[in-house]
This record gives sequence, structure tokens and C-alpha cells, in this order.
Amino acid sequence: MGCYDCCIRCLGAVPYTSLLATLLCYTGVALFCGGGHEALTHTRTFIELYFARDVQDFIVLADFIKYFQYVIYGLASFFFLYGLLLLAEGFYTTSAVKQTFGEFRSTKFGRCLSLTFIILTYVLAVIWLVVFGFTAIPLLFFINMESSCHKVNILSETTMFNQQARVCMDARMFGFLPWNAVPGIVCGNTLASICKTPEFYVTYDLYICAFAGAGITLLALFVYVVATTYNYAILRFLGRKGIRY
Repeated sequence: MGCYDCCIRCLGAVPYTSLLATLLCYTGVALFCGGGHEALTHTRTFIELYFARDVQDFIVLADFIKYFQYVIYGLASFFFLYGLLLLAEGFYTTSAVKQTFGEFRSTKFGRCLSLTFIILTYVLAVIWLVVFGFTAIPLLFFINMESSCHKVNILSETTMFNQQARVCMDARMFGFLPWNAVPGIVCGNTLASICKTPEFYVTYDLYICAFAGAGITLLALFVYVVATTYNYAILRFLGRKGIRY
């Protein structure tokens, strides 16, 4: 029974909400950083092959891809450390730990630290919401492109006229290329043939992974906000009761 009671106490001391948020955060960041990094690399090749003949037409895009890939390295490191900090904060302030040790000792520094985590996590959630929306732009491009290719295939099979040539996909509309880029747009059977290439499907799948990872990370940050807010509320409540060292 002594060993059983010890195991129950250890399991009761685990901050499951913070642990779940940490697992979600690591999973989401891994998908976003891994998928996003490779998707950007394939995007440069994809644009260069099919939408821009002159290197100068996508030099800005190439520079953006290069610098954002460095940002991805920093994001991965930052969220790894921040997830550990929030998990540690959950272990030390969750109600399960308080029940395990019988009493809780609240200090002004502890409450200030919890409040800092709440504010910082909330700010990160707002920033990541923007990142989540930004990730949807290239995914929307590939969804529209796949839909256009499907329409070209249908028109090619059901009509006698060259109507499929009117179905086009313009990369300049999404801000990937300047308006003077040549050709910048592909139409008809050329567009349908591009959709059948491995580069298209690989890049499409990678952006889906990046988009899903950004969404999972955003969910993890919201869970962190809930967990840290609850922990802070408990700290304030016990602090008012005067339970201190």
C-alpha cells in the first residue's frame, strides 16, 4: 500500500493540462517548422520552374524564403525552451501539487511570475494567430490551383472547344511574384500538366503539414493561457488567505 499510495500521489502531482499543452506545442511546432522549411524550399523551385523565367522576377521571394527559414530555426528553439518553462510552472503551481504536499506557500514573486507567463503566452497566441493566417495564403494558392486543374480536366473531356485555355492560375495575385513577372500565369493544359508533377503534390502536402502545425500550436497556446490563468487564480486565492512561508 505504501508503494501504491506513493504512485497515486505522484500521478496526482502531474499538471495534466500543462503537459497536454506542451505535447501539443511540440507537435505543432515540429510540423510547422519541418513542413514549413521544406515547403519554402520546394516553393522556390516550383515558382522558378513554372511561373518565372527571369531570376530577378523572384529575387524578393527567394530572399524572403531564405530569411524566414532562419526564423524557423529560432522559433523551434524558442518554443522548445518556452514549453519547458510553462511545464515547470505548471508543476509548481498546479492544485495537484498543493494537495500532494498538504499546503502551499505563495509569495509575491511566484504570483508575479505566473502573471508574466499569462501575459507573455497571450501575446504569443495573438502573434501566432497572425502566423496561422499567413500560413493559409500559400495553402489557398495550391487549393485553388488543384481546383483549376480539375476544371481543366473536366472541360477537356466534355467540350469540343478550347475552353480549358481560359482557366488560368496567376501566382502574382497572391503576392508571390511582382506584376511584371513573366509569365507569372499558366493556363489550360499546361496548368493541368503542372498539377500532375511530383513538385506540386510534395509542396501541397508540406503546406498542409505547416498549416496543421500552426493550428495545433495555436491551440496549445490557448490551453497554456487557460492553465496559467487558473494557476494564477489559485495563487491569488491562497495569497489572500495568508498561506505563506
